[in-house]
Amino acid sequence: MTIHDTMSAVIVRAPMEFAVETVPIPPCPEDGLLLKVHTCGLCGSDLRTLRSGHHRVQFPWIIGHEISGTVVQSGTPYQGLFLVGEMLAVAPLAFCGGCEFCKNGQFELCENYREIAQAWPGGFAEYIALPGDYLAQGTIQPIPAGLSPELAAIAEPIASCVHAQEKGQVGLGDTVVIIGAGPIGCIHTSLARVRGADKIIVADIQESRLKLSAPFQPDFLINAVKVDLVSEVEKLTHGRGASVVITANPVPITQIQAVEMARKGGRILLFGGLPPHQSKPGIDMNLVHYRALHLIGTTIFAPRHYHLALKLLSSNRIPGENLITHRFPLADFETGVKLALEGKVLKAIFRMDASGEF
Repeated sequence: MTIHDTMSAVIVRAPMEFAVETVPIPPCPEDGLLLKVHTCGLCGSDLRTLRSGHHRVQFPWIIGHEISGTVVQSGTPYQGLFLVGEMLAVAPLAFCGGCEFCKNGQFELCENYREIAQAWPGGFAEYIALPGDYLAQGTIQPIPAGLSPELAAIAEPIASCVHAQEKGQVGLGDTVVIIGAGPIGCIHTSLARVRGADKIIVADIQESRLKLSAPFQPDFLINAVKVDLVSEVEKLTHGRGASVVITANPVPITQIQAVEMARKGGRILLFGGLPPHQSKPGIDMNLVHYRALHLIGTTIFAPRHYHLALKLLSSNRIPGENLITHRFPLADFETGVKLALEGKVLKAIFRMDASGEF
């Protein structure tokens, strides 16, 4: 494969100042790999960085961390597992390997992890360099046979959901309420079904989002603008409340509602982080105390969760084709972002090939 000197990449220069530009292709690290990016998914955290910046990102920068691509070059000393020509699924995390949690195999609690699109330039580019320290401790897998690179690229958010539901012990007979019908809410819906949930209720304040979540087959959809969400959940559970509530959104009031609608002994998965200035919602801690509720927070994931996410996509137990509602060539990045910010997209992916064909 001929590698040219320049490539197209999305360069973010300031909040809401970004464009596809021609920039030099990064050199292959001596101890690493150069990857020709096939697909990069657009994540909610990408949108937040585009809108408001990120404390770990110094502009100008290339973002994008849901990546699939092909190895086109390896460094001279590189003697790792991945070969030129191999197609890889690349999640952003690289664990430090040295903290107490990593030494105990609890990589999801790593104290010093780094991420592609923060510590290293991201995947909204035709090529990405994967240095040796990322390859040594990173979340990277060969794409399973039969799985398209488009679907492999979106395994990363699924891995985060796998971790959350594992920690929350979602399982047989559970009534699960998912607040937020975006891509994360839809992933949680499918995953709860795979894990044996008996009844799945999805709520949102946007009717368009509820319609996009319908193919994931929740048992009930609630428009939280039209009805009182807590009262509606009580009705649907015959006054008992939900055994699991997942807050798949960044809105403080939903964490308060989650506590109010959980049954005795219920588990509340606080999946969506809150804005820093709104991170102390007025939760009634007496409800937590007297109902013996479990408040469970998760953020990243371990390599085993990423491996399982790819298997779930390969087997279609997580229907990735339903999750991806929009496909764009990289040249149409601005259009894709605009639609996503307007809430008209469930999951958008971008093809880096100049043809833009899927």
